[in-house]
Amino acid sequence: MSKHTFDQYAITSTVSRIVEGLGFKTPTPIQQQVLPPALRGESLIGQSHTGSGKTHAYLLPLLNKMDESLDEVQFVITAPTRELAIQIHEEVKKAIRFAGKEEAWLSKLLIGGTDKQKMVDKLASRKPHIVVGTPGRILDMVKEEAVDLYHAKGFVLDEADLMLDLGFIEEVDQILVRMDENVQMLVFSATIPERLQPFLKKYLTNPVHIQIEDDKPSPETMEHRLVPLRHKDPADVIIEISKSIQPYLAIIFTNGKKHADQLADDLISRGLEVGVLHGGLSPRERKRMLKELQSLRYQYIVATDLASRGIDIQGVSHVINAQMPKEEEFYVHRVGRTARAGLQGTAINLYKESDLPLIQKLEKKGLTFEFYEVKNGEWKEINAYNERQNRERRTSDIERKAKQMVRKPKKVKPGYKKKIKKEASKNLRKLKRESYKRK
Repeated sequence: MSKHTFDQYAITSTVSRIVEGLGFKTPTPIQQQVLPPALRGESLIGQSHTGSGKTHAYLLPLLNKMDESLDEVQFVITAPTRELAIQIHEEVKKAIRFAGKEEAWLSKLLIGGTDKQKMVDKLASRKPHIVVGTPGRILDMVKEEAVDLYHAKGFVLDEADLMLDLGFIEEVDQILVRMDENVQMLVFSATIPERLQPFLKKYLTNPVHIQIEDDKPSPETMEHRLVPLRHKDPADVIIEISKSIQPYLAIIFTNGKKHADQLADDLISRGLEVGVLHGGLSPRERKRMLKELQSLRYQYIVATDLASRGIDIQGVSHVINAQMPKEEEFYVHRVGRTARAGLQGTAINLYKESDLPLIQKLEKKGLTFEFYEVKNGEWKEINAYNERQNRERRTSDIERKAKQMVRKPKKVKPGYKKKIKKEASKNLRKLKRESYKRK
């Protein structure tokens, strides 16, 4: 038996059929670490980036405990957005199909934007074994007594930090107080912000903490460009960029809903047709915007970090950071929307001096940035932000060396300082010539 196969885990023959149907051969790093404790029924916190295989890291252990003789909800999966909940539910349905359990296992998707009474009626006809949905609608169904979650064995909180940002943690809290206190908690999050700690401490006692560090923070087919703002209006710079690129679809990221609306208005007033996507839109508006994106109505969409994880947008060729994110993980999520499946992708970052610490952290992680400005719709390569600092450092090092090379006289005579200065200048010219020859 090879070191990393699904055979090494204590999974049922039904779950083995799911793995086979999915075409999985080797578990991903997050699956390798999550499966053993999750299969033992332990609660855990898993930190990993989008696309790491975390959905099946929690799905397989939960399906492994399915008891079809019980006519009750056995596990609950919550996601911060309807779109993400739909994606997870599709994976659950696929797993049920591969397991050959279409008649025995029932999964229900509980999300907003659908008729509440119809949902209540459907839940009354047959109780689901699996509930997938957004916290608000799940809580609605619990309050309507259309669904009882008390006997559920497992609870998944996916994209916990985004759940916190969008203000849904309170609803998650209200769901959990109506569940058995011994429920297995599986929390997944790209980052664990300080504000999330009280919630985690309340519901998880000594959880297993798993953190997956990606070797490569972005695909090799990804190009990262840095464009200095230099007190210019971001909308003006983006208009210049738009003259030089032909995106299939470009996402323009901002930090927050107000900034997104403002930038969209500024770009529209300058003649660029853009869509807007953020957590402040109603479910109906979001649905309409995603439909318009799929029908290629827009080449550009101004968005918040909601679109970097909570929503699946196909065909993104360019990511433009109108504002650099506050944390490196968010940069990785944003640029992760493009260069998928081996395709090319470009990240264009408008930066200010205050963004340099973040850029330096990303460089330490292995990202390579190229420095450009764009004028009259044309890209022009420029010196790196630290080129002058490096040049000054090199010059001061050479000057120091030139001074050290000067032979100080044993006896001090009149005019010796002038003589030393002259010799140091001579040495400096010689060292500079040698330095340029080596380049």
